[in-house]
Amino acid sequence: MTSLLGRSPTALDRISRVSADLEPPFAALDAAAFETNAHELIRRGNGLPVRVASKSVRSRAILERVLGADLTAAQGFAGLMCYSPSEAIWLARLGAQDILMGYPTVDKSALATITRDRVLSGRITLMVDDPAHLDIIRDAAGSDLVKPRICIDVDASLRIGPLHIGVRRSPLRDPGQVAEFARLAKERGFRVVGVMFYEAQVAGLPDSNIAVELMKRASVADLKLRRGEVVDAVTDVVGGLEIVNSGGTGSLEVSSADPVVTEVTAGSGLFVPTLFDRYRAFTPNPALYFALPVVRTPTPAVATTFGGGYIASGPASRSRAPSPVAMNTALGGLVRGGLKLLRNEGAGEVQTPVAVPPGSVTIGDRIWFRHAKAGEVCERFDTLHIAEEDGTVTAVPTYRGEGKNFG
Repeated sequence: MTSLLGRSPTALDRISRVSADLEPPFAALDAAAFETNAHELIRRGNGLPVRVASKSVRSRAILERVLGADLTAAQGFAGLMCYSPSEAIWLARLGAQDILMGYPTVDKSALATITRDRVLSGRITLMVDDPAHLDIIRDAAGSDLVKPRICIDVDASLRIGPLHIGVRRSPLRDPGQVAEFARLAKERGFRVVGVMFYEAQVAGLPDSNIAVELMKRASVADLKLRRGEVVDAVTDVVGGLEIVNSGGTGSLEVSSADPVVTEVTAGSGLFVPTLFDRYRAFTPNPALYFALPVVRTPTPAVATTFGGGYIASGPASRSRAPSPVAMNTALGGLVRGGLKLLRNEGAGEVQTPVAVPPGSVTIGDRIWFRHAKAGEVCERFDTLHIAEEDGTVTAVPTYRGEGKNFG
């Protein structure tokens, strides 16, 4: 086990120090680490504006720290990528002027609200990749259609023979396909303002071995060529594009290096969850943690906490479970090392047993965890406690804390 003695304070050291009087469970964010991470995303974006992925934050107050009180643009960041149309409407009405939907939607009520309002339709760009999306948007708008702004999602996966490497998103892939869809949308009264390419197999996959690294290089080379061809083909149909969006926290360097890309997207890199611990492009600087209280010690080598079953989305595996990283004990202060989930129980719905160094923990102590993903953990807490650089604590609501549940 290691303590604070003899080394520089980390984000968790600072959080632990200022949150001693808070009753766990709670989530806490270190302002200094968060600020450092924000500047690092800007640096890695190579001068392109960084659009903030709201799904990876899920707190309006935190979004305002990045984009300013008007949720528009500040310090190298510009605009939001939202995951829900209801979320986009809420944020637009609060002042956000540049919102790109990251995904298509079939929410007819929300679409009607957006397309029948000139302000909202000017602030929110809808994501599409199928003629059915155009039908649904027009049906929702009725006769009050305000020429909607749309962005076309283009498949950015890597294809090697029959192999599909990446996520299953858009059915549109080849330049001709995308251009034909853009032509259809234009003829039907839509404003095609952008195209998006999300290379999940690069942005969301840790550099775990040489095979993964070689796959990423092949994917980057393939996409750079195809992305340029798609942009040229769509531009021939609709004229200039406002948005050529690409990237994620794990791929900012390679996405921003492509001269046809106009902006990159990131969000998880502000908090840095455990899924970003093994990337060669940057050094992880975790800023967000959550604390759980020890309520049992069934053996000297096991401490059971209240709560903890905050499993991240994605393929079911240990990589999606929260990770115990440190503990506050009555005897040793903040100590690290020797903590792990039990293989047969994992993180539980109401309680989570953690293997600890024998005799190190007593009832009433707390154990600190990191989540596997960024924004999802905010669905578990009403409040984020921010350890400010001046030693104070600021409490801000998450989406959940503001009574918002966008799915």
